[in-house]
Amino acid sequence: MQHGQLWAQPYWVNLLILIPVATWLGFRSRGLRLSRRQLVILAVFAIAFGFGEAAVVVYLRAAVGLLPGYAGTLQDVRQHSAEAYQQAQSIAQFPQSLLTIEVFREATTMVMLVCVALLAAPRARERWAAFLWTFAIWDVMYYGGLWAMVRWPASLRDVDVLFLIPVPWIAQVWFPISVSVLTVSAVLLCRTQEIG
Repeated sequence: MQHGQLWAQPYWVNLLILIPVATWLGFRSRGLRLSRRQLVILAVFAIAFGFGEAAVVVYLRAAVGLLPGYAGTLQDVRQHSAEAYQQAQSIAQFPQSLLTIEVFREATTMVMLVCVALLAAPRARERWAAFLWTFAIWDVMYYGGLWAMVRWPASLRDVDVLFLIPVPWIAQVWFPISVSVLTVSAVLLCRTQEIG
C-alpha cells in the first residue's frame, strides 16, 4: 500500500467502517444498560492496555533492529525513528519466529478484551458493546502510545499493519482511528441514562 492510497487491504478490511453504523443501528432503539462507572473502568483498562501494547511493539522493533536510537535515550529514539519507522514495509524484515509470536500476541489481546467484556456486563448486548468500547479505546491509545514513545505515526496517512490474522491487514492510520472514534461515539449515543 502506498502512502497516498486511501483504502485498506485486503479489500474486506474496509467493511470495518460499518461497525460504528451497525452499533448505532443495533442498539439505539433499546439502548445500552452500561453505567458511567462501567464505561470509565473499561476505558481505564483500555488506556493502560493500549499503552502496554505500544510498548511491546517498540520492544519488538528494537529486538529486530528496526528501531534506530533505541540504545540511547527516549529522545534519541524519537529523533531517529520517526522517519525509519515504516511498519508496513518492515514486516518482511521480521524473522518468522517473531512473526509467529506477534500472531499469538494479537490473539491473546483479543482474548483479554473479550474476557473483560464478559466480566463487564450480564447481558450479551452490553457485553458486545463493552467489547467494542474497550477495543476502540485500546486501539486509539495504542497509536497514542506509539506516538508518545517514538513519534510514530508522524501523520494519520502513515501506513500500518493493523493485524496479521488471518492475513496482514494494511491501512493508513486514519482508518482504524476513525473506526474507533466513531465506535466510541456510537456506544455513548446508545447508552441509556444512568442505571440503578
